[in-house]
Amino acid sequence: MKQNKLYIDEMMRLYAVVCCLGVALASPPLAKSREEIQAFRSFLENTQKENAGLSRKTSPINGVSLLLDNPELYSGKFEGDIVLDDWQIEAMVQEYAMGRNAYTWPDTKWPDNTVIWEFGEGPTFDPQQVADIEEAIADIERHTCVKFRYREPNDTAYVSVTGIAGGCWADLGYWEARGAHSYNVARNTSGLGCFSRSSIVHEWMHILGFFHMHSTYDRDDYIRIAFENIQPGMEGNFMVESPVNVTNYGLPYDYVSCLQYPARAFSINGLPTIVALQDHEGVMGQREYITDMDWKRINRHYNCPGAWD
Repeated sequence: MKQNKLYIDEMMRLYAVVCCLGVALASPPLAKSREEIQAFRSFLENTQKENAGLSRKTSPINGVSLLLDNPELYSGKFEGDIVLDDWQIEAMVQEYAMGRNAYTWPDTKWPDNTVIWEFGEGPTFDPQQVADIEEAIADIERHTCVKFRYREPNDTAYVSVTGIAGGCWADLGYWEARGAHSYNVARNTSGLGCFSRSSIVHEWMHILGFFHMHSTYDRDDYIRIAFENIQPGMEGNFMVESPVNVTNYGLPYDYVSCLQYPARAFSINGLPTIVALQDHEGVMGQREYITDMDWKRINRHYNCPGAWD
C-alpha cells in the first residue's frame, strides 16, 4: 500500500513537471529583453500623464532651442497626439515583447457613421475658435458621409472637445466603454498652431479611427526612418502598425497627407528623421490643406456611397 502511494506521488510529480515543461514550450519566447520591455512600457505610460508634452515644444539642436513644426507632435502623447487607454498599452507591450505589432483594437468606427460631441469643461473657446472647430466639422461632412451631432443627455459615448494648453491630441477611434473621448486643440489664433484647419481635421481623423500615415504597415517601401537622428526615448513614436490594425484602402502612400509627420519630427540634431524614398509633390508634413486621399480614406473607412468608384 505504501509502495503504491509512493508510486502515485512520484507519478504526480512527474506529471507536474511535464505540465510545466509543456507550458514553457507553448509560451512564445521573448524577442525583447526585460529592460527593453520595461523601457517601452514606461514610454507608453508616460504618454498618459497630464502636460507630458510641455517640455517637448522645443528641441535642443546644437545648443539652441528651435521651435518645431506641427504642434500635435509635441503634446507628449503616443506618436505625439494619440491618447492611449490602459488596455491598449497592455496589448502593445505584450506584442512588443514578442517582436510583433499585431495587436488589434475593437471596431473603431462610430455607429451610424455619426460622431457625437460637445464642448467640454476647461478653458473657454472664443467665438472665432468655436467657428473654426465647427467649420472643420462642416468640412468633414461636406467631403464624406460622416455626420456630427451635439450630445444629448442619454449619450454616454461622446467626444469632449477641450482647449487645454500644451498641444493637440485625441483618442483613437470609437470605443463605447471609454465614455468621454478626448479631443483637445490648444487655443490659438485662426490658422496657427492647433487652429490650422488641417490640424483640427487631423485630430478628428484620429477620433474617426486613423493612425498616422508614417505608421502604416508598408511604410518602409516609401520612407526610411533615420533612427540616428531621433531624440533619445522618442523612438517608440515611429512604430509600424500591422495590416490587422491598418488598411490603406487601395490608396497609395500620401506624403502630403494631413496625417503625415514632417521630415524632422522629433529630431535631435535638425536632420531629417523621415526620408522619402520616392519623388513626390508638396511638403511632407504640411498642415495647409486636407488632401483628396485624406477624404477618400475617410469615405472608404466608413463605406460611404461612391467611395470605391
